[in-house]
Amino acid sequence: MTRTRPTAGERLEGVAQVLILLAIGGMAAAASFTHVHDWTMANAPDGTGDWFGWANAVVSDLVPLGVGLEVRRRRRHNLRIGAYPILVILAAASLSIAGQLAMARPSITGWLLAAVPALGFLALTKLVISRPTPPPTVAVQPAAAPMPVQATLHPVTTPTPEDLIPGARIVADAYHKATGQPITHDALAERLRVPLHIAERLLDTIHTEPRIPARLSTAEAPA
Repeated sequence: MTRTRPTAGERLEGVAQVLILLAIGGMAAAASFTHVHDWTMANAPDGTGDWFGWANAVVSDLVPLGVGLEVRRRRRHNLRIGAYPILVILAAASLSIAGQLAMARPSITGWLLAAVPALGFLALTKLVISRPTPPPTVAVQPAAAPMPVQATLHPVTTPTPEDLIPGARIVADAYHKATGQPITHDALAERLRVPLHIAERLLDTIHTEPRIPARLSTAEAPA
């Protein structure tokens, strides 16, 4: 089965969807990275480089995406997924959420607003890795024409004109006795169920073939 090509409208929708995902994902990642970075630096020992905060932010937020893509690859190739990738995703997501909540004001509204970037980024990650893989293009092979029945059986022996001479003579004699006329090519072909040119050859052979006279009976023998 061949896969149909997307229309112009479907391609436009796909491009718009990618742009929206990139915009939301970029903003959510930036906010989430900032919260994890600030949380890391607030709890890191004095003298810790600023890069360490960004390293934690990248690890906590991008690990779910990387592991999710690996899960998608294994699923596409029908490989065993196991529980380890799921545990890694949950651990990284928990670390990211913890960073968001730690930097929020201690209230339900503050925790909710602070967790929105991380939750949005994780939701987009889940959307990307769970997108179904289109089936591979398979060319449809034309069905093989059935072989003739005669090709799968033993060859049929077709009688030659020489084999038909005795039968043709009998038919010609019977026709002459019944009608008083010599048999025609058409009549012989019809009765023997052979092509007309075969019937013509048979009649020519019968007419030119010497006939052996029948033996006279004792009563008709000359004295």
